Amino acid sequence: MPVITPFRRSPRPADDAPDGPDTPGAPGPAPLDALTSLRTRLARLRAWRTRHPRAARVVRRVTTALSALLVLGALLLPNTLVAVEPSRFARIPGEAVVAAVLLLCLPRVPRLVAAALFGTALGALTVLNLLDMGFTEYLGRSFNLVLDWALLDDAQSFVADSMGGAAATWAAVGAVALAASLLVVMALAALRLGELLAAHRERAARGALTAATVWMTCVALGVQTFGVPVATTSASRAAEAQAHRVVDTLRDEAAFAKEAEADRFGATPGAQLVPDLRGKDMLFTFIESYGRSAVEDPVMAPGVGRTLDASTAALARAGFHARSGWLTSATYGGSSWLGHSTFLSGLWVDSQQRYRTVTAGDRLTLTKAFEKTGDWDTVGIMPGVRKAWPEADWYGLDKVYDAFDLGYRGPKFSWSTMPDQYALEAFQRLEHGRRRDRPLMAEVVLTSSHQPWAPVPRMVGWDEVGDGSVYDRIEASGVKASEVITDSARSKEEYGRSVQYSVTSLTRWLERYGTDDTVLVFLGDHQPLARVSGNEASRDVPVSIVAKDPEVLDALDDWNWTRGLKPAHDAPVWRMSSFRDRFLTAYGSTPHPTQG
Repeated sequence: MPVITPFRRSPRPADDAPDGPDTPGAPGPAPLDALTSLRTRLARLRAWRTRHPRAARVVRRVTTALSALLVLGALLLPNTLVAVEPSRFARIPGEAVVAAVLLLCLPRVPRLVAAALFGTALGALTVLNLLDMGFTEYLGRSFNLVLDWALLDDAQSFVADSMGGAAATWAAVGAVALAASLLVVMALAALRLGELLAAHRERAARGALTAATVWMTCVALGVQTFGVPVATTSASRAAEAQAHRVVDTLRDEAAFAKEAEADRFGATPGAQLVPDLRGKDMLFTFIESYGRSAVEDPVMAPGVGRTLDASTAALARAGFHARSGWLTSATYGGSSWLGHSTFLSGLWVDSQQRYRTVTAGDRLTLTKAFEKTGDWDTVGIMPGVRKAWPEADWYGLDKVYDAFDLGYRGPKFSWSTMPDQYALEAFQRLEHGRRRDRPLMAEVVLTSSHQPWAPVPRMVGWDEVGDGSVYDRIEASGVKASEVITDSARSKEEYGRSVQYSVTSLTRWLERYGTDDTVLVFLGDHQPLARVSGNEASRDVPVSIVAKDPEVLDALDDWNWTRGLKPAHDAPVWRMSSFRDRFLTAYGSTPHPTQG
């Protein structure tokens, strides 16, 4: 009978012996070690407090005071820079009273959770308020929580072009660090105040009751200091406004998509579009940031006005005449593509969502109308485009020349990839000056008047433009962006100079290369940012139509526009979205509507 040997588990030294730091496959420091380290630090802190009670008391009081200031400051912080005044912080926030009462009523663990959530939410609201400040300052509107995150990347690119890549990187890192710090610090501050309330429950309850009574009395009596109510719920209203903005954005998408489908000229055959312009070379030109402020602001108007008057006279000597008016842009301070699409589509495109919606459809743009006739070659001159631009098909452009297609070998002028004079000369060389069987329709976007307006190019002889190398010394000797970007007065001066340069480049190009059949429509895409145009500035931009053929301008007689390139202060003001239909109608187009 075989002998059965009992099975014995072999010892595993690796399991029995603790892993050392040099043991292959050993895990990192155990959680127990981290907990022990934390306990050691807390013990040291308690020991320090015991040895230095007076210093510890000072630290506690300073920490508490800073926590209170942070929370109250965040609750009272407005969302625009112009509203950041001392009077705004001499108020009683109702949210603080409610939060204090709630924390006093909760047991310890729920109190800690509620305080942390309250502080984090307050930090998030502070971040949104700061974003609102920046967007209002640069774009004349609040930050949209749904749509505007992509614009932060554009902001970083603008800083890189204006101040250099290192500055842009540090600015981005600083912004992210600030946002994260606000969330953490606000949460810690709320926790600190919550624990203080619990430690002095009776006195805190009496204080909360007193604050609530004072707050309600101020509301009932309408008590004000420095012209603002003492009792406020500004933080709640700011959060509510953000929530409404999100809801309105989501609702707007469907409504706007339906609106875009209804097109007065959507089904018009090509043969019935702009018949009165057959044989004309059509140019639709946008001048960056060319707004009413350039023509009427006391600082910029004298120089810009002289340029417009001189250009009007020079064009008249060359046989060209102009009519000018005002259009109200759908955007302000930036997002030029919203102005371009509004002008050309006949729709009010005032958000990135609307832009995506309209460009995804088949809306008839003003430029596409010329393509649809089959009687024009259509091109786009886009020196500001530096990446794929699929919207070209929607605009109806057969050929697009972006920043890399124009043959420029000179320096960038801050954000602008090339001077306007060069872009126009390249347009002449590549398209306008070529022999062709059909007239040309071109959309031209000029960028030299883009912020930060430094350095500004200057005119050179047209025969000297070449490949752009002539601009090396001009750029090197120009004003640096860092000298202008934070100085409002200097920004106004340089902005005015940039508009003068852009208008001069365009009108002199027309004098030199325009023909009897050239028709030029040029306008601004939006006003410059508030630092230049002013906090109460309108969204109006000048628009001009220039031609030699008197019949082209006679068709506009009922528009009541001003003669010349400078629109009168009381010249008609239309929404930019109305221009497409007015233009198509003026030049003989027959409406054939499509229904939404």
